[in-house]
Amino acid sequence: MKPKPEDSLEVLNLLKKEWSLLGFLTLEQTQYLQKNISVLYFQKNQIIYEEGDLPTQLMCLVRGKVHVFRRTCTGKHQIVRMIKPIEMFAYRAFFAEEKYLTSALASSDAVVCTIPRQVILDLVLQNNCLAMYFIKLLAVDLGQSDVRSVNLTQKHLRGRLAEALISLKDHYGYEKDTSTLNIALTRKDLANFSNMTTANAIRSLSQFSEEKIISIYKRKITILDEKMLLKISQMG
Repeated sequence: MKPKPEDSLEVLNLLKKEWSLLGFLTLEQTQYLQKNISVLYFQKNQIIYEEGDLPTQLMCLVRGKVHVFRRTCTGKHQIVRMIKPIEMFAYRAFFAEEKYLTSALASSDAVVCTIPRQVILDLVLQNNCLAMYFIKLLAVDLGQSDVRSVNLTQKHLRGRLAEALISLKDHYGYEKDTSTLNIALTRKDLANFSNMTTANAIRSLSQFSEEKIISIYKRKITILDEKMLLKISQMG
């Protein structure tokens, strides 16, 4: 099923409140952006872009959840990043003028705004502050990617899972009870995000539950001892 457009003005009004990028634009530049923005709706488990595609749009998640993944040589989906609302994604290949090295999937029903490449390039050339915004964004992402790539290969299983849970907490926060992660993942997705098999993820989750570090109800995970989880992550 193809994505269907929504009201771009309504979405832009929402973005104005929370999207930091818009704070760097003049009124004229904001109006130029508004005229060229498109808003698409994706159903859960629908592919947003595929590895090997050429990027033509900058993307920002408005509502819902998206994860970015790579297919390994064995066909496994290795999740490399979780995207939260009002967060841009797919911009590395966009600026590098390269094909996507990853794919993106809607983890839930999702609304995504897209901006044509030429529009972003026009704005960056006009606005030095916006250019620095993207430079910093890419630099931070590179640092995080370096740390994560080492951790996922060097840490033990418990350390990987603890790091994944802390990362999900930092990214999505808690529900109203201030302890349950505000995202529900399948055991397979959590394993892919932690670079382990599903069986090992289930076993490690059970150990954490027995140790009263977390509690589990279906796909919901409640963190009972965040300090211990952080300690396990740091110890590796």
